Amino acid sequence: MQLSLKYNLPFVTIAIVYKGVTLDVPDVLIDTGSGSTILSADAVASVQIIPSPEDTLCTIRGVGGSEVVFTRKVDCLKIGEQSIADFEIEVGGMDYGFEINGILGMDFLTRSRAIINLQEMRIKFAS
Repeated sequence: MQLSLKYNLPFVTIAIVYKGVTLDVPDVLIDTGSGSTILSADAVASVQIIPSPEDTLCTIRGVGGSEVVFTRKVDCLKIGEQSIADFEIEVGGMDYGFEINGILGMDFLTRSRAIINLQEMRIKFAS
């Protein structure tokens, strides 16, 4: 799958399936420095991934500061034909000062056996 370069960073479109409904999420940063995958609350609200009273809120920290998130298990997360079922995402505000709908972290990249080719700006997956 082709990557796009924005803000001099690699981005991809992913798809999530939640309660049987598929949602394409564009402008997701591929970040090997992030341990987990986080999606913008605004980007996933249309499929009813919203905070519920039983959710536990967590604070995550990174180079850009800290943020409060909740976790949700989705039916699957996909890039092209590669998917991981019952995948847990974090959901937060993602106010980082530039347009971004999510961060695809090492949790997905390692489990999917991703191979990122920056010369060709492509991501593929080992079989």
